[in-house]
Amino acid sequence: MSVIALQVFVSLILVAGSLVLFVFTVRQRDFDHADRLSLSPLEPDDVAKPKDPCTPSASNTTTP
Repeated sequence: MSVIALQVFVSLILVAGSLVLFVFTVRQRDFDHADRLSLSPLEPDDVAKPKDPCTPSASNTTTP
């Protein structure tokens, strides 16, 4: 029975710690820029796109 009491105590400590950390991050307003970060993948790429490998070229065509 002492093992069960120890598990309950440790789990309550973990829950209390997670609640303290959650309140700490909410108070610091770390999530204010989430809207901006969610749109960042929609920005256009500046890198040139690679050539389509399905288009025929002189190196990958065969003649009969």
